[in-house]
Amino acid sequence: MIDRHNNFTTVRRGLERASVPMKLYEKAKRYGIWNPTTIDFSQDRMDWATLTGDEQEILLRLTTMFQAGEEAVTLDLLPLIGVIAAEGRLEEEIFLTSFLADEAKHTDFFTRFLEEVTGETRERSHFHLENYREIFYRSLPSALGRLYSDPSPAAQVRAAVTYNLIVEGVLAETGYHAYLTVLQQRGILPGQQMGIVHLKTDESRHIAYGLYLICRLIAEDGSLYAVAEETLNELLVPALGVIEETFACYDPQRIPFGLTPASFTDYALAQFQSRLGRLEVAQRMSGFPIGEQEKWLDWVD
Repeated sequence: MIDRHNNFTTVRRGLERASVPMKLYEKAKRYGIWNPTTIDFSQDRMDWATLTGDEQEILLRLTTMFQAGEEAVTLDLLPLIGVIAAEGRLEEEIFLTSFLADEAKHTDFFTRFLEEVTGETRERSHFHLENYREIFYRSLPSALGRLYSDPSPAAQVRAAVTYNLIVEGVLAETGYHAYLTVLQQRGILPGQQMGIVHLKTDESRHIAYGLYLICRLIAEDGSLYAVAEETLNELLVPALGVIEETFACYDPQRIPFGLTPASFTDYALAQFQSRLGRLEVAQRMSGFPIGEQEKWLDWVD
């Protein structure tokens, strides 16, 4: 562990403002300053009252899954921040402070919507089915929690793939895309729409950082590509299972809002292939001089 208090980074060399993490931090300061408390939900409450019982139920189901998912990533990010800090990567640590604040804000946002718009006060964990539990109750906390005892590059790759590429890059992006599309097409819940737009912008920075971290590690050690690929393939099945089990609760011909499982699955698979393609390029960069790696990795931003 680096004794940073006797060798302050900013005193020794300043900050590398052209680095990917600092560019993401600048974006966080510019686009991430939004407050869930100031979103006006008055029209949302009126719109909610006009929805059918089935329409309310599926939005409540999805929102509950989003809410718990955001709480989970808020809880589980700290070990990664600790590892990055211990390695003396100040620029990455600075960005991760905004990352954690974003996740807490997302948890606040969905909780406020559920409390103030739906008025739902019942315990809702019955919406968390087996594949959802596999990802959020077991795989995510296990991969991130392992960093407390094993901060190795391989453990970091597993953690980032689980958190950034599967939870955020496949599940969250797919869910938010479909959810927002429904609200926009129906012209309902404008406050919720506004929050989701902000949230998607935040998540894009998080995924970019996760890709940066994984690609940096693979570029330093090409054998870590196998770790990333194995983790991706291992978690793809339960990730797609989250989608399948969510819609298995409905008659395929009568899913509210005309939603189709295939539209979710196709989008999720496209996100998965995109992330895998980035990692394949990182593998080809293994062994390049650090300057060349950074130059290439910059396009992740």
